Formats: sequence, C-alpha cells, structure tokens
Amino acid sequence: MQNRLFIFDLDGTLLNTIGDLAVACDHMLTMRGLPTHTYEEYCSFVGNGIMRLVERALPEELRTPEYVAAARRDFVDFYIEHIDHKTTPYEGMVELLCDLQRDGAHLAVASNKFQAGTEKLIRKFFPSIEFVEICGNREGVPLKPDTALVDMILEKAGIERQCCYMIGDSGVDMQTAHNASIHGVGVSWGFRSREELEMHQPHAIADSVAELREILYR
Repeated sequence: MQNRLFIFDLDGTLLNTIGDLAVACDHMLTMRGLPTHTYEEYCSFVGNGIMRLVERALPEELRTPEYVAAARRDFVDFYIEHIDHKTTPYEGMVELLCDLQRDGAHLAVASNKFQAGTEKLIRKFFPSIEFVEICGNREGVPLKPDTALVDMILEKAGIERQCCYMIGDSGVDMQTAHNASIHGVGVSWGFRSREELEMHQPHAIADSVAELREILYR
C-alpha cells in the first residue's frame, strides 16, 4: 500500500452531493422565473464542472456566455452557503479511507467541482484524512478528462503511474484514467450508469464500497 496512490472523484464517488446541487440550481432558476428539473435530469447534468451544470440547466435560448456566467455566480453564492445541507458520504466510505490511510496508501481528490467547494466538503466529511492533494476546478487548469489534475497529484506524491488508480462514477473519470495511463476503477452507485462506465473499459467496476475495498486491496 505504501507505493499506491488512489485518486478519488468527489461528487457521486465519495459524497452524494446531488441534493444540494439540485437545490442550488433550482434556486438560481426560480430567481429567473425559469423551469426547474428532476433528480434524474440533474444526475445527467453533473460531471463536467459547475459552468456546464448551470449551462445544461438553462433553456437553450439563454445559454449565452454572459447569461451563463451571471447564472453561475448566483448558483455559487447560494451553493457555497448551503453546500452540506443534504450532502452525505456514501455508506462505508469514511471507514475505507481511514483504513487505506492506516495501511500507508497515498490518497488524493481530483474533482471538476470548483476548488473552494471541493475543499469545504472534504474538510467537513473527511477531517482525519491527510490527502496528498485536494484538487478542484481552478483557474488556468483544464477539467477532467484532461490529465492536468492527475499529473499535479502524481508529481506531489512521487508515485509511479502504474501504481496509481483513479476512482470515479462517470465516463469522464474513466477517460481521465485512460488519458493519464493509470488504472481506472468505476463505482456504480453515483450519478451515471454502469453502462457508461463499461463503455470506457475500466480496470474494474465496484457496485458497493465493500467491493471497492476488495479491488483496492488486491
């Protein structure tokens, strides 16, 4: 374990965040007199950062750069204050991270969520975990599936690529792993389908945290 690096996605992998994302997005839409969306629709909107979430939630005729940017600002202002009201770790995830840390594994987070939101959630729900790096969406750094976040984490950890695993719930995460030449492990309890994960030919797919534990400890 001392030579392994496990990079976790955040939304839909470590934490079930969809409730707070949906409430914040509905708030932004209601402010503008626009229709809101269902749980299933929000699950299909997330995964590529807040800007894309907001853009997808807006009616197509309003998706101009100026309107999307203004809507994003309103979304973030509300979301950062209500970010943890409905959010919870997936059952068994805290214990898994604690065990991995105890056994010497290197742990990190690579998320397309904006940096401040990523850090706030990780510090609240995983306060005892010493992550090598907590990487969210930051200015000047491209989003996953670009390898920039993974490359930053690998450099910080000093771990070889063949000993690195990307764990996530979406095709974006699996494509990131492929692009970075590291192992991709899909989790099917998140916001995207198992079929989407299978399309990207991951190293393995876990249907529960218990299965993920078995995969990471092989």
